[in-house]
Amino acid sequence: MDAKLERNKQIVADFYDLIINKKDYEAAKKYMGPRYKQHNPLVKDYPEGLKEFIEFLKTNAPQAHSEIKRIFAEGDYVILHVHSIRQPGTNGRAIIEIFRLEDGLIDEHWDVIQEIPDDSANPNGMF
Repeated sequence: MDAKLERNKQIVADFYDLIINKKDYEAAKKYMGPRYKQHNPLVKDYPEGLKEFIEFLKTNAPQAHSEIKRIFAEGDYVILHVHSIRQPGTNGRAIIEIFRLEDGLIDEHWDVIQEIPDDSANPNGMF
């Protein structure tokens, strides 16, 4: 089981880097199942929906970059804790990304996104 969890974590990490940092749909699509189901209300279902999102990033946030701070896996799920910067010089966003894999392919995606404020009520940081 540990080998499967590690493999799933690597699949998701590679996929995420290709989508967000490299913005390379052609390379990323090999990691996706044919019915890739999207739970982010701004992105359409199926691989074609993700392709549209990557094109949006290329046009509207070409310097967008994300760093995976933590990665967890349980069963068929992989969870990323991410620091996302859409525009250089900004605080960015803290994101939790959840992926469900089926037969070694990413079949489903959820995310929760929170802007990083300038000031915090505590000294702990978001990462």
